[in-house]
Amino acid sequence: MKVLLVNGSPHKNGCTNVALEEIAKTLKEEGIESEIYHIGNKPISGCMGCYACRKTGKCVLNDGVNEFVEKAKDFDGFIFGSPVHYAAAGGSITSFMDRVFYVAFGRKDVFIHKPAAAIVSARRAGTTAALDQLNKYFLMTQMPVISGRYWNMVHGLTAEDVKQDLEGLQNMRILARNMAWHLKCQEAGKTAGVPMPKEEETIFTNFIR
Repeated sequence: MKVLLVNGSPHKNGCTNVALEEIAKTLKEEGIESEIYHIGNKPISGCMGCYACRKTGKCVLNDGVNEFVEKAKDFDGFIFGSPVHYAAAGGSITSFMDRVFYVAFGRKDVFIHKPAAAIVSARRAGTTAALDQLNKYFLMTQMPVISGRYWNMVHGLTAEDVKQDLEGLQNMRILARNMAWHLKCQEAGKTAGVPMPKEEETIFTNFIR
């Protein structure tokens, strides 16, 4: 079982990474493999709404999104991390997730029924708004959302500050253990022959007729 930890900060070794490293350490203690994937600090375009990915299964833009979707197929769970910018997730991770989840929409081999969580880092405030934003990607993709014992956040202006946020780091460990437990429960369910939820064809209803 493997969990992909996504660092959506432009700073590879910044505040968000401290939280993800704490999660990775705890997952390892629980017997779960993990990998931290940094989206980088190069420009990531927002979705153009061209719908080309609906025909080809790939985005027409070449900035790492297609490669990530293919990589995600090999993982059993996901944790997406972001800094807080103006009480929201950062611009890069927002554009990245908009396109990743649209390219993968409806594909059973990428995200559907795989557990996910979001974590955010902030100097002071805006964390809960950013968490609400990120969790919506999971909620519309049939992904069980994993929680901690408090909101999944750490605080600090620098990476060293975050290392002093003992409560925040504790919650990262609790989140990791909850993720590990859920993955083990899923595996036990498969072994016991528990069937996956019945799928239905998607129904689109417009409000304007």
